[in-house]
Amino acid sequence: MNLILVFCLYVRRPTFWRIYKAKDVEEFKPDPYLATLMNCLLWFFYGLPIVHPNSTLVLTINGIGLVIEGAYIIIFIIYAANNTRVHTCNPPNAPSSGLLYLFGVSFCTEDPFACPNPCHVPVLRVQWKMLGVLAIEAAFMAAVVAGVLVGAHTHEKRSMIVGILCVIFGSIMYASPLTIMGKVIRTKSVEYMPFFLSLVNFLNGLCWTGYALIKFDIYITIPNALGTIFGLIQLILYFYYYKSTPRKGKNVELPTVLTKNAVTSGNVSVTVEK
Repeated sequence: MNLILVFCLYVRRPTFWRIYKAKDVEEFKPDPYLATLMNCLLWFFYGLPIVHPNSTLVLTINGIGLVIEGAYIIIFIIYAANNTRVHTCNPPNAPSSGLLYLFGVSFCTEDPFACPNPCHVPVLRVQWKMLGVLAIEAAFMAAVVAGVLVGAHTHEKRSMIVGILCVIFGSIMYASPLTIMGKVIRTKSVEYMPFFLSLVNFLNGLCWTGYALIKFDIYITIPNALGTIFGLIQLILYFYYYKSTPRKGKNVELPTVLTKNAVTSGNVSVTVEK
């Protein structure tokens, strides 16, 4: 079990090696890494003797997970500085400034033809969003630890409270690749959804579900059963869209892009080396 989760975390290494070489996070999303970090924090707390005694396996695995995920997030934050331009759409009467604009929460699309006013504008860098999420996670975790230790005085109560939170955030962690799966369906490309990561996520969920059923631990069963289902869906998507994924070294015809300057405006077709 230890080896499976460690490999599950280690298998992301090629993604971060690619980010390191490109000095850019490209189209990779930070959602799974942020969700996994929060999940590991909660499960680590759950495995402590003061909350749920005799949970050495849960404690050690999630301790390792914290170290590895922390390293991945640091790398992502460093190289997210080079990813500052997005397609934006500003519908009529939509806010184009303020916090919504700065954080790019709304009115963003990867398809410039999905909105009437396509354009490229620089937005607040991705790492600031990530730092904001990390700050929220840290504050939430501090509140959970303080609340549980002060408000619950038995192992049963502490296990129940933290276990419910683990179910919620474990489910979020396994559901976080939905953003990537949506991108795969839109682009018909699995370039940003590595096969081995999808496979190991599936196997990890399957093994933990089996372990939880043996131990009769409902808190471990629910999120990992969901993880098994989401992992299977990722594998199905991978095999379905694998053949339509552009191969590196081939010319890829990009869609016609609307451009405009001070003199003329017109359509431009661009071919790039992919």
